[in-house]
Amino acid sequence: MNKDQLVIGGKALTSRFFLGTGRYPNPLVQNQAIEASGAEVLTFAIRRVNLDDPEDDSILQHLQDRPFTFLPNTSGASTAEEAVRIARMARASGLSDWVKVEISANAMTLLPDPIETLKATEQLVKEGFTVLPYTSDDPILCKRLEEAGAAAVMPGGAPIGTGLGILNPYNIGLIVESAHVPIIVDAGLGSAQDVVQAMELGVDGILMNTPVARAKDPVRMARAMSLAIEAGREAFLAGRIAKRRYASASSEFEHLAVK
Repeated sequence: MNKDQLVIGGKALTSRFFLGTGRYPNPLVQNQAIEASGAEVLTFAIRRVNLDDPEDDSILQHLQDRPFTFLPNTSGASTAEEAVRIARMARASGLSDWVKVEISANAMTLLPDPIETLKATEQLVKEGFTVLPYTSDDPILCKRLEEAGAAAVMPGGAPIGTGLGILNPYNIGLIVESAHVPIIVDAGLGSAQDVVQAMELGVDGILMNTPVARAKDPVRMARAMSLAIEAGREAFLAGRIAKRRYASASSEFEHLAVK
């Protein structure tokens, strides 16, 4: 039995890598990247899916007969009301009762609207959804979302698609310290180094799309990110040495001293 297993909403997951399905060169590369990533949870914008016939949808038809957990997101919503309506449509079509709440307040930065995100989370939890809200790296807001019933909280490392990495590692560390639900870093990462840093801060998983889909070789990058998640998790559990102001020899010299 794996004692270090990620569990969200009562579901035990085999991978800490959540992968987006947009912006790949073609469905073949998308599927190969998903395979290389080892991801079990896949996310996509509900507005991209044909909800009248999801089984024949151009995105989902390539993923049939595979044991994925779908995490549809409410990308494109600008209010809690819109996000709730989109989530209800997705569940009614049989897609999933998991939902990533994503409500953007600014078209240039795509930063999440904290107030509308909290309102939508509260309402969708009441309706029985497994809610994973995408939010800013504000420790207080992340705690409020947890208290509202979020199954996991997903703070951004930086604005979506920027690849800037973890802009505020101090805040991510504070969020992890006080959390009683899984913390998944979502958005803003660009490299395997960013992924390792996030995992070493103690987060429980990584959600990523653009750095994989837009890489020169998406399949190889998917594999690289998966390895980075594993390395960062192992390093976090192992515990890094304390930082010191002055040098400390790696070999003991006392036994060489002339007495």
